[in-house]
Amino acid sequence: MMNSAIQVFGLKKSYDNNIVLNGLNFNIEKGETFALLGVNGAGKTTALECIEGLRKYDSGTIMVDGKMGIQLQSSSLPAHIKPMEAVRLFSKWNKAKIDFAMLDALGIKEIEKKQYIQLSTGQKRRLHLALALISNPDIIFLDEPTAGLDVEGRVSLHEQVRKLKSQGKTIVLASHDMAEVENLCDRIAILNNGNIVFCGTMTELTDKIGKKYFIHIKTQQGNSTFETDNIEDTLISLLNDLKKKEIHILDINVDRGTLEQHFIEIARREIE
Repeated sequence: MMNSAIQVFGLKKSYDNNIVLNGLNFNIEKGETFALLGVNGAGKTTALECIEGLRKYDSGTIMVDGKMGIQLQSSSLPAHIKPMEAVRLFSKWNKAKIDFAMLDALGIKEIEKKQYIQLSTGQKRRLHLALALISNPDIIFLDEPTAGLDVEGRVSLHEQVRKLKSQGKTIVLASHDMAEVENLCDRIAILNNGNIVFCGTMTELTDKIGKKYFIHIKTQQGNSTFETDNIEDTLISLLNDLKKKEIHILDINVDRGTLEQHFIEIARREIE
């Protein structure tokens, strides 16, 4: 496999004649942070579970070079187990030493006296990540890792991901958060209707669809959305126009658009 941590060839998976994965082909290099993106139902969790060995697939070949650590999108522990009890249990199973620095970085010490049932969604996800890292894996799977986390929790987790990358770990991330992916990942693959419609860097994605922004303006007359490649010129023009018309602005918001909007744009260009 040379420098590849994971290689996937012709991966197919269906449920009751409903095609979820339609012959995926991609590879993930050792030491890179790679994101598998898609709206809900695109097949990203199914693809990850096939690679992780948690789900049977219909056909294709998957090659993995390295020990895996997995943080599932949805997982659970016994209701009354305490975080450090879970850590010690997983440590014994994996015959691994406990990395207390890693636990501190994920804020496990702050919740060590609580029972699992008492933890918030964000606290549970931090604990799940800590358990995935106990065996000191070469490849780490993170399925929607910041779902339910507050801003501080997201920042802490992102710092941990960067630290793992600096240690040479391969990180495979499933997410629908474009900002998160843009900050953390070397390359991305976008899944849509069971197919990979794009695989490459964020720069290559921008070159493919343009750096589109969406300006949302709320006024007393209602809400309007404007699409642009140039925030400054468009925003100045809009503000001047509204001022001339004496329309009072209640709120302005600028975003990069949703993945679904990017999928639509990519699909349109593929058809053309």
